[in-house]
Amino acid sequence: MLAACALVATTFASSQIRAEEAGQDFRFEFKPDFAACEGDGSLKKALSDGIVLGISPSPPYTSIDPANGKAGGIDVEIVESALQWLGVTKISYEVAPFSSLTPALLSKRIDMIAANIHVTPDRLEVISFTGPGWWYGPAITVLAGNPSSIQSFEDLKSHKVGAIAGSAADEYLRSMGVEVVPFQTDADQFMSLSQGRVDVILEDDVKVATFINENQGAGIEMVAGVAIPDDLIFTYGYGYARYGMRKDDCSLRTAISHALAEVRGNGKVSAVLRQNGLSDRNLFYFPVSN
Repeated sequence: MLAACALVATTFASSQIRAEEAGQDFRFEFKPDFAACEGDGSLKKALSDGIVLGISPSPPYTSIDPANGKAGGIDVEIVESALQWLGVTKISYEVAPFSSLTPALLSKRIDMIAANIHVTPDRLEVISFTGPGWWYGPAITVLAGNPSSIQSFEDLKSHKVGAIAGSAADEYLRSMGVEVVPFQTDADQFMSLSQGRVDVILEDDVKVATFINENQGAGIEMVAGVAIPDDLIFTYGYGYARYGMRKDDCSLRTAISHALAEVRGNGKVSAVLRQNGLSDRNLFYFPVSN
């Protein structure tokens, strides 16, 4: 019986991979129905006038191709798929440093922060969040060989630590009393570490892995086996990757949250993750087998 179950599971997994490779059409069980959810009018406005998404230049999450000006990346694909299901057909982008996206949202220059953003105490004071998109974790990143012998989050207290200004990492480090060296761009952050201008940075594991893969001579590495504090996951920003919304835009936030659940449920998010070298492990923040 167990052997039969294993065979079925293997066959099913293989068929999934073949379907994805063949350009699977990700279908839905039903169409959106928010006619009775006009409320504040934000959903109705997005459906009629379109939506402006705010992103930062931060591969593999969000970026603009300089050759054609097209937005791309994990979050761009996930959000555009959700909006397509929802029926929002007019999508435009505004690109800004990550720290500028929340002010842009509050001033209504953009309608949504589509560069994934995590729940933190400071952010909860000013914006709201969609339902979950996907998940990744934090990585303590050092020069190759770890010359400063950093092995834990407690060790960070004796170093100046680099982080993207306004990021979840930045906010958490400051809550620990760590002296933070803020950076506006990923490129500046990684270059400063490679050149020894900072001993360590706290950054997303996906972003670090992508940088190392594309810059083999950079001379940096993630510290393995570090215990992650619970409050970093559940309070200070490394829970689910979500998207930022204005608190007043309740009907739009509710609709997009529903749409994100649908594109997670029909396999589209899984496919986007796999296409970017990740796995279904990145659908959930709790330990599961890949």
